[in-house]
Amino acid sequence: MARHAIARSHIAGAAILAGLLVSCAHSPQASPGTPSSPPPAPSQPAPDTGPIHYKSTGNSDMDAWRDDFSARAIAAGHDRALVKSFLENIRPLDLYLGSTFQAAAVGVGDQAEFAKPIWDYLKVPLGNSRVSNGASHLSNESQLFAEIEAKYGVDAEYIAAIWGMESSFGAVIGNFDGPNTLANMAVEGRRKSFAERELLTLMKIVERGDAHRDDLIAGWAGAMGQTQFMPSTYYAYAQDFDGDGEKDIWKNEGDALASAANYLKASGWSPGQPWGIEVIVPTGFDFALADGNERRMETWRSHGLIPIRGGDFQTGGAEYAELWLPAGATGPKYLIFNNFKVFKKYNNADSYALAVGLSGDAFTGKKVPVAVWPTDIEPLTVAEIKILQASLNSRGYDAGVVDGIPGRRTRTALQGFQKSQGVVADGYPTKDMLALLTGGSAAVASTN
Repeated sequence: MARHAIARSHIAGAAILAGLLVSCAHSPQASPGTPSSPPPAPSQPAPDTGPIHYKSTGNSDMDAWRDDFSARAIAAGHDRALVKSFLENIRPLDLYLGSTFQAAAVGVGDQAEFAKPIWDYLKVPLGNSRVSNGASHLSNESQLFAEIEAKYGVDAEYIAAIWGMESSFGAVIGNFDGPNTLANMAVEGRRKSFAERELLTLMKIVERGDAHRDDLIAGWAGAMGQTQFMPSTYYAYAQDFDGDGEKDIWKNEGDALASAANYLKASGWSPGQPWGIEVIVPTGFDFALADGNERRMETWRSHGLIPIRGGDFQTGGAEYAELWLPAGATGPKYLIFNNFKVFKKYNNADSYALAVGLSGDAFTGKKVPVAVWPTDIEPLTVAEIKILQASLNSRGYDAGVVDGIPGRRTRTALQGFQKSQGVVADGYPTKDMLALLTGGSAAVASTN
């Protein structure tokens, strides 16, 4: 019986062992030192959705605009956190939304390019400080300028001139937050669609990785960096010249200057051709030919025009030019070419383009202009130009919109009137011309 008991115990032990082996085969094997079951995973917070809630700016119109624009920006696919970073700290600026002072309300006719006599406007671009600084930059950063000129085909001195005009060689780039400035412009309302498009483009710039949110410093009108690019211009033309992955037009001179050169190139720059040539005209010349039309160089030669510096015209292959009289028949005279028009892509004012061309030439040591400005002539004020335009229109000479800007259309209309009066038809608006046109009533009208 003892044997049967031992046998039964062996059988029972074998059964228990088999059961344990089967149980192990169907259970996960834990590594030594690890718990037999993992702890539960932490729950993830749900992503933010719906409208962003902002603290009030203190301006109900701005608050309402922000809520609406924020929703539209998110619906357009922009990152929610980025939209919030653009808009959460906006605040009203007096120059757009102030009750007593609105610099943004200044009309285009009041800008220096249009309101000042040309010789006064040129005092800063052609001043000793600007010219010496430009020459120094061309010399000290000669390798950088040479590389940019080689890549984009734009003359270094005119890149430097743009740099000087836009930000005084990077010294004055503005201290406004770009998104805040554009938000104020949108709320102010007159350029709402433009400002909103620029603000959305600014978001694309950050999303594309070209710049960081904190980089977006601008001037009062939203233009940014050493080149004073609006966001849409930056998005299309800004360059990463040093290859560091960013297009830093704020602190990186190479990126800024290459961006300006790229913009000029894309705007139609003609390599090897002049922007303009100062000329002398013969006695008895018909100034009505300064009518805004381009003519062949052989036509200008046939009318007796010659370069004021002597020699023959060096145009680099340019066959057409326009005669331009920035201060009328008694001031400096220029044949202007395609590159003059390219300068105007940056700022659509003849005086700006002239300042770029002359200051670039001055950086290389040229005396500009050679002829003397007729500073004895008292130019018209913006208000007086409006009277002149209205008077020309009333007489049947099409001066266009009465805006106080003596542009090409106004000057052509004035030329028509001057021809009818048998006076020199140079299209230059002076007080004598205004008096002739209005019969002396302009002085009274301008005070009302």
